[in-house]
Amino acid sequence: MVQGLSHITFVVRDLDRMEALLTAALDARKVYDSGEVTFSLSRERFFLVGREELWIAIMEGGALPTRSYNHVAFRIDDAEYDERLRRIRELGLEVREGRSRVEGEGRSIYFHDHDNHLFELHSGTLESRLKRYARGR
Repeated sequence: MVQGLSHITFVVRDLDRMEALLTAALDARKVYDSGEVTFSLSRERFFLVGREELWIAIMEGGALPTRSYNHVAFRIDDAEYDERLRRIRELGLEVREGRSRVEGEGRSIYFHDHDNHLFELHSGTLESRLKRYARGR
């Protein structure tokens, strides 16, 4: 039986630049840095994010060749929206215009990192979205 999400791994060209993104945008806490001693495919760092301490791994390697809408979404409180947007813009990251939404399903900040990964910070939950969708247009 699947028990939940174990971790998310992002392959990036510059570990320091991605660490800056994770710590500024997601309040990530670094818990491991392989340095030159690697146990995996390349140098890597591990971070914990959020109350549930989601494990995020970053590994040194090549960037994604193209951008797409495939993304990872992290939940934030709506009260944090403006501050998170400010932090992301200060990092010089490209903020992508979000999709149109209906009132009540939360707000999102979409942004690409320097390696073409798309992130979303979302203020809603699955429960609130389904409840809103059930009401119709």
